[in-house]
Amino acid sequence: MKFFVLLSALGLCWAQYSPNTQQGRTSMVHLFEWRWVDIAQECERYLAPNGFGGVQISPPNENIVVNNPSRPWWERYQPISYKICTRSGNEDEFRDMVTRCNNVGVRIYVDAVINHMCNEGGGAGTSSTCGSYFNAGNREFPAVPYSGWDFNDGKCKTSSGGIENYNDAYQVIDLGGEAIKSSEYFGNGRVTEFKYGAKLGTVIRRWNGEKMAYLKNWGEGWGFMPSDRALVFVDNHDNQRGHGAGGSSILTFWDARLYKMAVGFMLAHPYGFTRVMSSYHWPRYFVNGKDVNDWVGPPNNNGVTKEVTINPDTTCGNDWVCEHRWRQIRNMVIFRNVVDGQPFQNWWDNGSNQVAFGRGNKGFIVFNNDDWSLSTTLQTGLPGGTYCDVISGDKINGNCTGIKVYVSSDGKAQFSISNSAEDPFIAIHADSKL
Repeated sequence: MKFFVLLSALGLCWAQYSPNTQQGRTSMVHLFEWRWVDIAQECERYLAPNGFGGVQISPPNENIVVNNPSRPWWERYQPISYKICTRSGNEDEFRDMVTRCNNVGVRIYVDAVINHMCNEGGGAGTSSTCGSYFNAGNREFPAVPYSGWDFNDGKCKTSSGGIENYNDAYQVIDLGGEAIKSSEYFGNGRVTEFKYGAKLGTVIRRWNGEKMAYLKNWGEGWGFMPSDRALVFVDNHDNQRGHGAGGSSILTFWDARLYKMAVGFMLAHPYGFTRVMSSYHWPRYFVNGKDVNDWVGPPNNNGVTKEVTINPDTTCGNDWVCEHRWRQIRNMVIFRNVVDGQPFQNWWDNGSNQVAFGRGNKGFIVFNNDDWSLSTTLQTGLPGGTYCDVISGDKINGNCTGIKVYVSSDGKAQFSISNSAEDPFIAIHADSKL
């Protein structure tokens, strides 16, 4: 059952709290490692016109500069202060991004690393994105300020005092010397990262949550969260990545097919608040025969993150992948907005990897992930008429650039999908009716 295994492995949708998006916008995109200036432009030129509700950004706080390996994506999760100063941009650029995106109805979700600082092996000095001094071994982060008093030294019961086995939940929860104490001292307002929302406008945020699930006093922290300026949406750090550890290798034809189908299923299904990934090409790196692609940071010139350029065909250049701009994914974001609030119904499957389902009388989607063709008549629940398949094309000026689907007056339609099709799925919705 490869189709269902694939879908169960997605991990891209979740439903803890209200996402606080503008009415009618039901999805967000993670613009992983994008610069603030590029995000501001993308909100205006593409995300808002295509119905995206929000953008998750990489952590904006100052972090250690990691040179071995060279500037990996995970250095963003090694904070040394709460200054808004990273390779994505400075505070002025951050403010401008928040304002411009909010002005067009696209919310900003800050990936907030608030429960730990950089690893104790991070060294000492001013090798940080804003030049602030730190001494990781001594737990000194004067730019916050934090000292060794603020950390959970000795709590992790291992010989080294740090995490030695990431499969041991107790070690991960206790965190060795990386986690800040859950204490009144921690909860009295010194963690200035909580002030992002009030300081920089309406910012919807999630936190690096997998390492603080058991901090018993965490509820106290919300007491100083400014309720009138900052909206809160909670997520877990390990949910944030799409089909890679922060970027994307150059997808093969078959990889891309499966990825687009999986995201299409997620966006069509009513569960949760959905997020799609926008990533970058990974060069292939091997160390002692081991693939170490998860080290690779964003496209750059000598450490300076490259601009996200837009090609004439609306795809991205400069080594950025931009999956959210793929027609199939962009149109499924729109599909989800159209069917919002409609019931899940008219499920069909062939007992294998051909499935279909509808969303009330607003949308219907069919997948063929088998090694043979699909050809069948299905009840769509849609009013009779001719619809444009938004996977193979677009509805433009009343015409369809892709496959046309004819729905009879009783709501039934004939679907034919080759197993060798570039995109072996079809989606129609109320707004794609011709």
